[in-house]
Amino acid sequence: MDEMTLEFLFKDWSSGGGGCPAAYRTDRDTFVIQGWQLSDGATGQLRQLASNEAGVEIPANIIDQLVEARLAGKI
Repeated sequence: MDEMTLEFLFKDWSSGGGGCPAAYRTDRDTFVIQGWQLSDGATGQLRQLASNEAGVEIPANIIDQLVEARLAGKI
């Protein structure tokens, strides 16, 4: 895929100051989610995972924040 530019939107409310699950908007009108890497067992449960795809785990509040911001027209 071509390079893209990421704009940080927000992080997990409970993540503290260190590493965090987070959400970004791209210059392609898509979103990137930074999350926890899945175990091999969990990855094996993903359906039709293409060679250029990966699954990550994120807290529900990341989805809540994305939906809220999208409905409010902020993103």
